[in-house]
Amino acid sequence: MNESFVFYQGKIVEEKEVSISIRCKAFNYGLACFEGIRAYWDEESEQLYAFRLKEHYERFLQSCKTLNIKLPYTVDDLIKVTIELLKKNNFRTTTYIRPIAYKGADKIGPTLDDDDDRIVIYCQPLGSYTGKTELKVAVTSWSRVEDNMLPPRTKATAAYLNSGLASLEVIRKGYDEAIFLTRSGHVCEGPGENIFMVRKGKLITPPPSDNILEGITRDTVMLLAKNELGIEVVERSITRTELYAADELFFSGTAMEVTPIIEVDDRVVGNGKPGEISAKIKKLFFEITTGKNPKYAHFCIPVYEK
Repeated sequence: MNESFVFYQGKIVEEKEVSISIRCKAFNYGLACFEGIRAYWDEESEQLYAFRLKEHYERFLQSCKTLNIKLPYTVDDLIKVTIELLKKNNFRTTTYIRPIAYKGADKIGPTLDDDDDRIVIYCQPLGSYTGKTELKVAVTSWSRVEDNMLPPRTKATAAYLNSGLASLEVIRKGYDEAIFLTRSGHVCEGPGENIFMVRKGKLITPPPSDNILEGITRDTVMLLAKNELGIEVVERSITRTELYAADELFFSGTAMEVTPIIEVDDRVVGNGKPGEISAKIKKLFFEITTGKNPKYAHFCIPVYEK
């Protein structure tokens, strides 16, 4: 591995200097939470833009609050550290940023009631998450965890066993990704991404009450649909068979970005090709993330001084 720098417990250090105990509670019990953030490289301006850092770190600290992880950092502190870390690594490509807050104690027992709270932030280059421009998906037999079980709006590391099992099931059957249903049978989301449906000219997405993660990219998609395309956006429960009747379907997420779904449960979505609305939203999204739309400049923090 090339020289890599991470933020660990208040300092930017070489990654090889960081050691996490095999006895720590994050490793033994999954007592941790994280964020997924992207910084987008624009070749034309030779600039790296960190996308919606404020919103991501607000959600990160809310996750910490739920897990009783107390960090001595504000949102502004974490933004500053992240920009410094990207500079230190001298990334000149689109980059994924992963902050993790965790219980570092090595005492036996899955209690969150201790004060050994730690943070690490690492980065790595990341282009297309799936390597595909369109997806064939299937509804998994695994139900999504619920708010009173393992709250989905909290990005707890332990919750991603649920995601892993769903992805394993459908990928082994030849699909690209899974779709979760809630225990009541409503469409929820993917293992690591939100879902949108286009029907009769409206953009429809499940509400937070259906156990979704309140995604930052989801929020961006909704803003673009309403403000730039003039499309009505509806948050409501979606039934499984509505997916089969959809004109368009697509996933959204920090890693997934905006990716069309062309088949679900072996049924062709629309005409079997990426839809017009998802294509427009995707184009707008990448214009914003690479600093090309002044209207949304407040979403992007340039990393390098010009």
